[in-house]
Amino acid sequence: MNQYEIKLPAFRRGFHLITNYILDELDSLPDVGLMHIFLHHTSAGLLINENADPSVRVDLNSSFDKIAPERMPHYTHTMEGDDDMPAHIKAALTGIDLTIPIKNGRPKLGTWQGIYLAEFRDHAGSRRITVTVTR
Repeated sequence: MNQYEIKLPAFRRGFHLITNYILDELDSLPDVGLMHIFLHHTSAGLLINENADPSVRVDLNSSFDKIAPERMPHYTHTMEGDDDMPAHIKAALTGIDLTIPIKNGRPKLGTWQGIYLAEFRDHAGSRRITVTVTR
């Protein structure tokens, strides 16, 4: 088993493909195994989705903004800014971890799949993930 701490750059609000950020930091992967990715934050998320057409990222962002809009009168957690409570809701919907099978030394993603960081804050800093690879 190998474990890696990866510091991602600060991203603007939206959905960002991070597949290559992750793979560039890992040693060679086993022929068969599992890769577990854990995000150490509560106002961003991880997901697997379409990696070819950038309009998917735009549509995901606008859809999540409609699901959890800012400045709702029923929010009580408001001291960290208008985008914070909606960010927590969105992170709860996406989740903060992924497990991906490994085959032939590569993540066994579908042809059009990529790993995304969903950044839900307007001015977030860098994000930290832990990747654990097991054989």
